[in-house]
Parts: sequence; structure tokens; C-alpha cells
Amino acid sequence: MADAKVIPFDDDRSRARRRPARTDDAASVRALPAQPSGDDPETGTETGTEPGADPGADPGADPGERGGWERKLASGLAFLRRRVTGDYEVDEFGYDEDLTDQVLMSLLRPVYEKYFRVEVKGVENIPAKGGALVVANHSGTLPLDGLMMQVAVHDHHPADRHLRLLAADLVFMMPVVNELARKAGHTLACGEDAERLLRAGEIVGVMPEGFKGIGKPFAERYKLQRFGRGGFVSTALRAGVPIVPCSVVGAEEIYPMLGNARTLARLLGLPYFPLTPTFPWLGPMGALPLPTKWTIEFGEPIHTDGYPLEAAEDPMLMFNLTDQVREQIQHTLYKLLVQRRSVFF
Repeated sequence: MADAKVIPFDDDRSRARRRPARTDDAASVRALPAQPSGDDPETGTETGTEPGADPGADPGADPGERGGWERKLASGLAFLRRRVTGDYEVDEFGYDEDLTDQVLMSLLRPVYEKYFRVEVKGVENIPAKGGALVVANHSGTLPLDGLMMQVAVHDHHPADRHLRLLAADLVFMMPVVNELARKAGHTLACGEDAERLLRAGEIVGVMPEGFKGIGKPFAERYKLQRFGRGGFVSTALRAGVPIVPCSVVGAEEIYPMLGNARTLARLLGLPYFPLTPTFPWLGPMGALPLPTKWTIEFGEPIHTDGYPLEAAEDPMLMFNLTDQVREQIQHTLYKLLVQRRSVFF
């Protein structure tokens, strides 16, 4: 199998977003126009059947549905051809856009649309071009909220943007998960990597609460934890990109964390070991998240390009901006909770 081309991250070619061509590959699978139905007066045979069509096929089948399956098949075959020939790009962080679009998003999309039934608001607040830092609350015991945010931006942004998430060290220490995270565009949560991505015009997502957010008790749901020392604000100031606050409602209830087995967590090298109404009591079945109804809202961007270069070294400014972002997210969470009819509907 041929190797993929590794494109330097700051190379101009890496800036050209090239989604896998779906329509071009599907063009070779177009059906010929059907002839008017009836009997051929010369041969006495019935016309109106497309050449090569299945005589036993339902004549009332929707042609659009058949065309949709043909396009999907053509797209899948084109994807396999690119993987075999190595005709796809991987940037220096390991991000494989082709695999993400064709496979990873396709696996996450049913969970997003059918299981959590995510409603997205304000996605247009993310810039159509250039870098931006999306800052969100973090919850849910397992970091599914980041993945759902990624699908929301990928599927709903009018400019087809991609969200590159900053992940904790633990993610890149786990086999299989490490490789998938890299291919999906995630990278280590450090200022240097984040700044490089932002300067390259990427949309970067960060959850400053970290493990304290996703591992907090159920009794403290939707109460934001400490946002660190404002490192994300400093990164945005140095890159001169806007900060887009993001509020996620629904993730808190997928694994109601009633307790934490700290001794077991230390033995396993985990930040916490959750005890929920179903886990570990029901075994693997207890790890199934509850099908809550989610809402993800992207707020008005906070612009940073008007500050001088030395602003990134001003601790008071970083504190004020950090507090502003945190308060905006918390206020939006309360607003969404008041508007929510039910946890599950």
C-alpha cells in the first residue's frame, strides 16, 4: 500500500481545503434517460426500461433514492482508491482530512443526529475564514462533548470549517485512541501547538475546565469549574484571533456521576473512576450513555486583534478576558437550561 503524502503544516498546499470529490466520481454511475413506456410496435417488446435495469425491480422506486445510493457507492470506491494509492494528505500533526470526512464523521453522525439529537445555534459566529479559538464548557464523565462539537462545526458551518480540538496528555497515551485522535485533527493541549494552528487559519477548540469539568459530581452540573490561568486567552492574543464562547447543554446527564472511586483511579492511572447509577454495576451495558437531548450554542466572538502585541503578557488583561469568556458561557448555560423542556426531549 502506498504511503500518504505528508504536507508541512505551513505549506501553502495544506491551506487548500480539498474535500474528497463526490460528484465527479459519481458522474460515471449516472443512469441513462428512460424511454417512454409502452410496447415497441416493431418488436412487440415493452419499452421504458433503462438498459441494464433489473426487470424485477420496483418500477415505482424513487429515482433520487437510487441515485443517492449510486453516489454513495461511487464515493466509497473513490475513497478506497485514494487510500490504496496514497492520494491523500496528512499534515505534520497527523490530521487526515480525507479519513475524517469519509469515515470518522460518518461514524459520529448517527450518534449526533439520532441518539443525542443535537441542536446547534450560532455556528455562524465562527469566522468563515482565518483562525479562531472556540472555548467551551466540559462535562459528561467521558469527553463526548468535544466530538459532538466537532460534528456540529463540520456539518453546519456555512464555510465547511473543521474544528481542531486540544486534548489532554492521557488521550495520546492510550493505544488506538491516540491514532484516531491524531487523524481526527486533535493535538496536545499546549500553547505552542495551539498558536501554530491558529496562525495557520485553523479553528481550534479548547475546554479550559479539563478533567475537573468532565469529572465533577452530578450535584455540581452546569456549574463551571476554574478556567485555569488564562493560557487560552494569551494564545488568542498572540495569534490575534477571536475567541468564540461555546455552551453545551445535555452532556452533564449522559453519565450522572454520583461518586468517585479514587483508590481505584490511582491504581489505573486515571484522573477519576466514575460511579454512576449504571456503571460499573451493569458491566459493559452500564457504559452506554443516556440518550439526552443536546443543545450547542456558539456565542458572539470576542475580538483580540485590537490589542497590542505586549497584551499577551498583561496578567490583569488575561484575567479580565478569561472572566468575560467564563461568564458568557455560564450565562448561556443558564439561559439554555431555562428554555429546555426536558432532559430527554
